Amino acid sequence: MAEAARIVVAKPGLDGHDRGVKIVARVLRDAGVEVIYTGLRQTPEMIVSAAIQEDADAIGLSVLSGAHMTMFARVLELLEENGAQDIRVFGGGIIPDADIEELERMGVAKIFTPGAPTSEIAVWVKENVRPAHAA
Repeated sequence: MAEAARIVVAKPGLDGHDRGVKIVARVLRDAGVEVIYTGLRQTPEMIVSAAIQEDADAIGLSVLSGAHMTMFARVLELLEENGAQDIRVFGGGIIPDADIEELERMGVAKIFTPGAPTSEIAVWVKENVRPAHAA
């Protein structure tokens, strides 16, 4: 049996709205993805540390607070500082189209906006996140 991708799902910053991220985590688990949800109010440092400790293949960030440019940039920076650029970063939230283009230029693999079907997120993860720890 193939190994499942491991994804750390996180809510960075002071954003306290976690209903959507919990639904996405459940959908990903149901699709066979191993999900580690770090909970609310995580710093980028905490998120990257968890991803490295958990041997994660990807980090999924949920940002509804408007701090998406700062949060995604810092996570990418910390991954590079720790030699962990192979951990893909994707996410979602209330993010303007112009910012999505900039986040993708920075190295974010995919951004999902409100209303994206959870099945679309699960399919994207299954097709784009490969387990690096698989034999």
